[in-house]
Amino acid sequence: MALDTAKETDTMSTPVTSARRRRGALMALAAAAVLALAGCKGGDLVSYDLPAKSARYTFQTRTNDVTTVWQYDSATATKDDAPEQNPCIGELVGSNQAACRPEPLIFLRYDFGLALDNTAKAGEKHEVTVVGYYQPRLTALPEVTSLKAETTFDGGRTWQPAATKAAGKNTFTTTISNPRREKAAEGVGLRISATDSQGNTVRQTIPTAYTLR
Repeated sequence: MALDTAKETDTMSTPVTSARRRRGALMALAAAAVLALAGCKGGDLVSYDLPAKSARYTFQTRTNDVTTVWQYDSATATKDDAPEQNPCIGELVGSNQAACRPEPLIFLRYDFGLALDNTAKAGEKHEVTVVGYYQPRLTALPEVTSLKAETTFDGGRTWQPAATKAAGKNTFTTTISNPRREKAAEGVGLRISATDSQGNTVRQTIPTAYTLR
């Protein structure tokens, strides 16, 4: 898994030590990507420090050719952001006693509605459900307010918009017009862009979401 360290959107600054530490456990199910940002290092746990000032950051992961890019606003963490029933990892292992909290990242969960062989019918409209969600440790959960979907049938060389509509809290459906099978020999790719009520965004690109039969 390639990992780009969180950075301010207007600079390529290296994270520096500060009195503030944030933890996030990042999970993108459709990308089969699991990234935990915690107060210790080892295994799949990674810790990082951000500058003391509040700023807007970009964080990017890539797993199995699925790319996810988050943009989010990060403010100073306080002790109230780390409740006793779910303390910071640093407090548990004694490595860091500074306040920490997850970042307000939008994660995406998909229901592709596929057959048992993970395919959809060619030449027909196909509906995909996308749900936005957050880490439960956030003290105030935003709400996903908009979602845009794009599809590709040529391996990402060209993209076209797909119709979307709200289907409940943080839930949207997108309708994809599947072409004939020979027109999508590499499968159907999907790119989702979502924004929440706090201005945080996510853009996830799945080069092959499913194939046609």
